[in-house]
Amino acid sequence: MSGLARAPGALKSVDYEVFGRVQGVCFRMYTEEEARKLGVVGWVKNTSKGTVTGQVQGPEEKVNAMKSWLTKVGSPSSRIDRTNFSNEKEISKLDFSGFSTRY
Repeated sequence: MSGLARAPGALKSVDYEVFGRVQGVCFRMYTEEEARKLGVVGWVKNTSKGTVTGQVQGPEEKVNAMKSWLTKVGSPSSRIDRTNFSNEKEISKLDFSGFSTRY
């Protein structure tokens, strides 16, 4: 843990890729729904290699809740083998106004 003091409600951004049975199981729809429920913004999309990728932005505690959901929950008929997170950083403002599915 860094010695930097974090402002309460600091904004965070993280990219993710979910591996497993995550295509053809409504994973993107449930991800969008969960993101809206939590109040985070960003996007989700299927990849050509059978994974789901995207980006999440919002207050740190909400982004952490979404990371947990992307790692352990997913859609009811999905099977998450692993989730990789990258480019995790603090941001000064959100780059998106909502959460969407990309094609």
